[in-house]
Parts: sequence; C-alpha cells; structure tokens
Amino acid sequence: MQTLTAGQIAPDFTLPDQQQQPVNLSALLKQQRVLVYFYPKAMTPGCTVQACALRDSMAELEQLGVKVVGISTDAPTRLAKFAERDQLNFTLLGDEYHQVAEAFGVWGLKKFMGKEYDGLHRLSFLINQDGSIAKVFDKFKTKDHHEVVLSYLKG
Repeated sequence: MQTLTAGQIAPDFTLPDQQQQPVNLSALLKQQRVLVYFYPKAMTPGCTVQACALRDSMAELEQLGVKVVGISTDAPTRLAKFAERDQLNFTLLGDEYHQVAEAFGVWGLKKFMGKEYDGLHRLSFLINQDGSIAKVFDKFKTKDHHEVVLSYLKG
C-alpha cells in the first residue's frame, strides 16, 4: 500500500453519490478545497461516530472553505440509508470496486481479531483547489477526527 503524501497531486475521480449521481473531484475543487475522507463501512459504530462529528462541524468547515466528501466501498443504496439515518449533511461516495481507494493508497492489508484481509484504511486527505494534497490525516481516533482537521485548518 503506497499512500499518497502531502505535495502530490490527488488523482481525479468520478464516483456515484448516495443519490446515484456522479460526483467529480476536479469539479468540486473549482469551488473550494475538499476533505476526502475514506472510511471502512457505512452504518458501523466507528464510521457513524466519525460521520456525525463531521456533520456537527459542517458549518465551521464550510466557513474555513472546505467541502467534505466521504468515500467507502459501499453501494449508493447503503450510503443513502446511512445519510438519511444519521442526517448527514455532506456527500458520500461509493467506491464499490475500490479503484479510487487504490489510487489514493488506502486499500490494502488489514488485521482484525487475528484475521488478515484487504480493506479500506481510515485516512483523510485535504486537497487544495489546484489538486495538490495539503495534508494527510492518518493519526486520529474516529471520535476526534473532526477536531484534528479543524485544528489543522485553523493553523
């Protein structure tokens, strides 16, 4: 797993959102910086805590000029249920074949309860409007992810 680092150009992508509409990274970047956060599975405890904290921080993130996009390998129908259940106020994208996750270097070997398998690693990328990666967030707990991001944005 070769994770992208700050300074590199983020790969452009188009993925379906929770309404099954295509969302393109370069189109989003024309408006503002984008926080692309990868999470393993919609509606699981840790992913829900992380998503709800981002939801509750959305006004502050928007004031700082950042749009949030969550990516998992879930199908858009599951993402729609997740967004509705938890009243999420940002875009969720389905990367069912993990092509975008692989391009960002967040798909790879994981270990859980003694088992090894390939899966999505929980990392976030702050992407500048020129497409360059400003910051990779890889050291956080699900409950304080939003605080780590906000702290960085506030400098």
